[in-house]
Amino acid sequence: MAVKRIWHGWTTHENADPYQELLHKEVFPGIESKEIEGYRCVELFRRDLDDEVEFITIMTFDALKDVIDFQGKNYELCYVPESAQKLLKRWDQVAIHYDSVEKRVHRI
Repeated sequence: MAVKRIWHGWTTHENADPYQELLHKEVFPGIESKEIEGYRCVELFRRDLDDEVEFITIMTFDALKDVIDFQGKNYELCYVPESAQKLLKRWDQVAIHYDSVEKRVHRI
């Protein structure tokens, strides 16, 4: 069906909005500019916690080959641009990949 690439990063409350803006203006357009044929989308999730803010990205690819085309032979390793590193407290060093095996859409 598809491959989901899941990654987590955490930042301070003060850096959360600037980090989200960086993703919107720089990181996601940079991903899209690679024009990987099997890349379909990226989703961004945000959760405010007591002492930090968690971000999750879920990228969708047609197949693992497309992830490798995007990230290279060591496709599990994450690339975090220096501009993002300055805003994050910590982040996953690797992304986890899942095969999407079912998707149900409820229509009214």
